[in-house]
Amino acid sequence: MDRHLTVRYPGFSRQFSLTALLRLVIAVTLTLMIALSALALGKINLSPATLLNVFSGQADASLIFIVEQLRMPRLALAALVGAALAVSGLILQSIIRNPLASPDLLGITSGASAAAVLYLSFFSAALGAQFLPLAAVSGAGLAALVIYLLAWNQGASPLRMVLIGVGVSALLAAVTTFILVFSPLTTTLSAYVWLTGSVYGASWPEPRALAGWLLLTLPLLVLLARQVRMQQLDDGLALGIGVRVQWLRAGLLLVSVALAGLAVAWGGAIAFVGLIAPHIAKRLMPPGFTGQALMSALVGADLVMLADLAGRTLFLPLDLPAGIFVAVLGTPFFLYLLINQRH
Repeated sequence: MDRHLTVRYPGFSRQFSLTALLRLVIAVTLTLMIALSALALGKINLSPATLLNVFSGQADASLIFIVEQLRMPRLALAALVGAALAVSGLILQSIIRNPLASPDLLGITSGASAAAVLYLSFFSAALGAQFLPLAAVSGAGLAALVIYLLAWNQGASPLRMVLIGVGVSALLAAVTTFILVFSPLTTTLSAYVWLTGSVYGASWPEPRALAGWLLLTLPLLVLLARQVRMQQLDDGLALGIGVRVQWLRAGLLLVSVALAGLAVAWGGAIAFVGLIAPHIAKRLMPPGFTGQALMSALVGADLVMLADLAGRTLFLPLDLPAGIFVAVLGTPFFLYLLINQRH
């Protein structure tokens, strides 16, 4: 039987599952271990003692540069991208009530990808790369708006959103391919790497900028978090107890789109993180959005950090995109879910 910890303050009382707290502590510890491994391993492997000297500033200047200026920003970006995609997927699965829902399967990632490839191919030379995040987020938002409007029939039905989202995703994938066919050869390669999903070459301004934008979504996420479970009720029942279903669904969709769009803007189109991480979190945590969101963020960060670590260490001297390794894990997981749904 699960034990609970009760926290009481004037005007506040909350119970926490001790098992859930223990699992969160283990997940945080695992995340830190993966992060330290990512900082230590690469073309130049560092021992724990050397890594400790790097942190204390007593190591060789070249090693400090490798860890602090090359590996740390890449690690931070991978963690933020994975966490954002995971929480975005958890929100989508909650509002659509479908375990197969995720940003990449419903067209949100495809919208961000199409807009980003269009920008990289025809506008980046003149305007620079600083507007790429804006293009990706705008594409994700436009795709979500189209899906929501097409699914509207006296309300946006979750089932219609899934079906239309899959269709919009396929259409946008074709649009992206069409853009690549007519794009200049000088930008096609970078666009392909970006589409695969990669945090290669990250420097500190990128994770700092992403962290800043993600913090802006936090107040809305906190505001709506307590209402997420209401989305798992039948629409008629939720309306009967006074829930403004469509407004709540639109608000949560907006947060999910923002998280996915920002992640894709800085990390490329990394697939399956928004599908895998929420499922693992739901198995580990009791019902309740807050705990599942924290666990999803940790699992998502772990997935992308591990994928990036594998990409830059397993096939040296090659540095492969993280998206390849996430896809290798995600494809059989998706097929497993599909077969489970069928039965």
